[in-house]
Amino acid sequence: QVQLVESGGGLVQAGDSLRLSCAASGRAFSSYAMGWFRQAPGKEREFVVAISRWRDSRTLYADSVKGRFTISRDNAKNTVYLQMNSLKPADTGVYYCAARLGVIVGTGASYDYWGQGTQVTVSS
Repeated sequence: QVQLVESGGGLVQAGDSLRLSCAASGRAFSSYAMGWFRQAPGKEREFVVAISRWRDSRTLYADSVKGRFTISRDNAKNTVYLQMNSLKPADTGVYYCAARLGVIVGTGASYDYWGQGTQVTVSS
């Protein structure tokens, strides 16, 4: 069982940066692939980025955030981070952290554990 708690969201202007954090409780954090998803009002949840469990050292990015967002993890702190630069109004939404045992994937249905989400609002 893994519990996830996101933090770091807020209201920023276009072009600004934010760093989201996802703190995980439970055992064997390094064995979990971690992902970030987001959901804008009136839209379906979409994949943003994922990072593999420590043995694989892979990342996966949605095309819309490549070159602007960076995912990283600190297994000693049981935390995964999402650094978001050059934010756009289209990045607005609730950002969710998710975890799954196994290889890195970009499909939300494949993730077993979810956080409660943190709101990111980017004004133009």
